[in-house]
Amino acid sequence: MSAVVIVGAQWGDEGKGKVVDFCTEFADVVVRYAGGPNAGHTLVVGDEKVIVRLIPSGILREGTRCVLGQGMVVDPSVLIGEIDTLEGRGYAGLAARLTVSDRAHLILPYHVLVDSLREGGKGAIGTTKKGIGPAYEDKVRRTGVRAGDLRDLGRLRARVEAALEAWLPTITHLGGRAPSAAELMEPMVPLAERIVPMLDNASKLVDDAIRAGRRVMLEGAQGTLLDIDHGTYPFVTSSNAVAGGAAVGSGIGPNRISTVLGITKAYTTRVGAGPFPTELDDRDGQHLREVGAEFGSVTGRPRRTGWLDLPALRYAARVNGLDGLALTKLDVLTGMDRLKVCVGYDTPAGRTSEFPIDLLDVPGVLPVYQELAGWTEHLGEYRTLDELPSTARAYIRFLEEGAGVPVYFLSVGPRRRETIVLHNPFVGRAAAP
Repeated sequence: MSAVVIVGAQWGDEGKGKVVDFCTEFADVVVRYAGGPNAGHTLVVGDEKVIVRLIPSGILREGTRCVLGQGMVVDPSVLIGEIDTLEGRGYAGLAARLTVSDRAHLILPYHVLVDSLREGGKGAIGTTKKGIGPAYEDKVRRTGVRAGDLRDLGRLRARVEAALEAWLPTITHLGGRAPSAAELMEPMVPLAERIVPMLDNASKLVDDAIRAGRRVMLEGAQGTLLDIDHGTYPFVTSSNAVAGGAAVGSGIGPNRISTVLGITKAYTTRVGAGPFPTELDDRDGQHLREVGAEFGSVTGRPRRTGWLDLPALRYAARVNGLDGLALTKLDVLTGMDRLKVCVGYDTPAGRTSEFPIDLLDVPGVLPVYQELAGWTEHLGEYRTLDELPSTARAYIRFLEEGAGVPVYFLSVGPRRRETIVLHNPFVGRAAAP
């Protein structure tokens, strides 16, 4: 009776989509527990690239039940559009395998409007402008619209009218025009007809699956350093991206979680504003961006790139309780003669090996690097650790020792087959019939 949590251990974009997709070969149920369409997961199946933003990555595996948990915020039009796009590409019958928590909150057009207006003015923090923050604001101030409200259009309209009334001063102040309830309700009717059959008590569904001995995977969005409580505030997302959020967002007890797998790139990236102490603005940074195809799957924005930050990774290991790591994009480092890894920080109070998360914008706080040898071999065809160049193996060992967490999976390319498995947390537990 247990579940495996997969969580980002950096500022998001760590390659969770590929790792989750790979692990769904062994999972019966895949649950998204936080965030919304601001989380684009890129999957490569054969030579085909597929991007999912709301639907769990496990949807591409036939027979896998996928769940949008109550901790998520769901844009109805994006959800239906994503289903239609995937079915148009040959993935049939998705709605029959997809459950949406009736307690998940909805992202509606006024949330997207407020998000866009805010990002166009002073104080922008680099959001994806998908309405995520405003939807969570509605949730917390108890003016939110939940997916279950789609079952009763009269109740839905009343909830929308109340929310619009609360948002009107903000929209007016920001120079926007608030839509009317009638404008919003017209497109909601056909969306409700398609979404209502997918609604269910997701908390009970997930707990029942665990009790039945089925293999359950809880899929996070964004990353630890974007968590609302544990990230580089205020440049964070609006939900708990850490592993602790998996229990809350999926509606199960924390004792149901058996393993927490953290995803980290072999280097570091970030999208949007906020501190990034190991950021590179040179030829090495350009190499990481171009070879790693570091452009946002949702926004298309170029990602900021930099060296691996071990203090930050240790921080992520602690707040998530990581059991293992999936190391992605090791192949991107091929061709770099010397590699640097941040091993500590110089601060006005002296050198520290801790991640100074609340001091990153303080003058005089600088990363301390250790250099390691690089390699020139292309890694995509290697399938065991021993086949890797000695310098690549040394880099992995250095990371494991510095983070205090063993590597379970190694990604040496974007395709499913380009994965080296050192330990699989799903093996050993058979699925129920």
